Amino acid sequence: MSNKTDSNVYTILFAIGMVVVVGALLAFTAASLKPNIAENVRLEKQQNILYAMGVNENDESSAVFVDKTEAPELFKKYITKQLVIKGGDVSENNEAYLIDIKKQKAIGNDNPSERKLPLFVGEKDGKTYYVVPIYGKGLWDAIWGYVSLDKDMVVQGAYFDHKGETPGLGANIKERFFMDDFIGEHLLDESGYFKGIDVAKGNADPKNENKTDNEVDAIAGATITGNGVTAMIKSDLKLYKPYFDNLKNN
Repeated sequence: MSNKTDSNVYTILFAIGMVVVVGALLAFTAASLKPNIAENVRLEKQQNILYAMGVNENDESSAVFVDKTEAPELFKKYITKQLVIKGGDVSENNEAYLIDIKKQKAIGNDNPSERKLPLFVGEKDGKTYYVVPIYGKGLWDAIWGYVSLDKDMVVQGAYFDHKGETPGLGANIKERFFMDDFIGEHLLDESGYFKGIDVAKGNADPKNENKTDNEVDAIAGATITGNGVTAMIKSDLKLYKPYFDNLKNN
């Protein structure tokens, strides 16, 4: 007599049962971890925004965030306003930093007037900072960042990150030697026209002493990632120019 466990029906039922059990366990685990994941995302965004305006623990060469346990209080201390620009209207929103930039960018592709543009106003050492989130595409996957500006759209600080760029090449966009090059760079030309910043291969200013050439030196071997940084700076920061024009006129 054959053993029932050797039958095809038993094998199929056993496989189905295992899928159901494992699926239920994974769903339970995901649901259990969801609050922790959301909290980590919240704290990370606060750290990123603070980093861009110079509130960080950087040493001589490394990029170091403020501690996560300190981020909420420091965020409350330094970020004085959270704004949302939509269709030319500006409103305050105390959770603007939680807006999904990727989702809003997709909305903007179909209906630009419906896109929400977060803007964070910070005060540090008597100086006002305007921090803007940006989002784009690198070589392999998403890249994003936060750029801190003054009222003349001159960069005061920047933080970039990525999902899957090549280690030692495109992944270096989150290293200080690259991010610090943006400090002092002008987004506008002498006539006030928005030009953005090109991550330029063969830049004639490798020490980055000229801050009005709208260029920073590219990372060797990371041309496509650099082009992605250029593109997201130009496409996303340009959208904020009307706000800064109004700021200077008032």
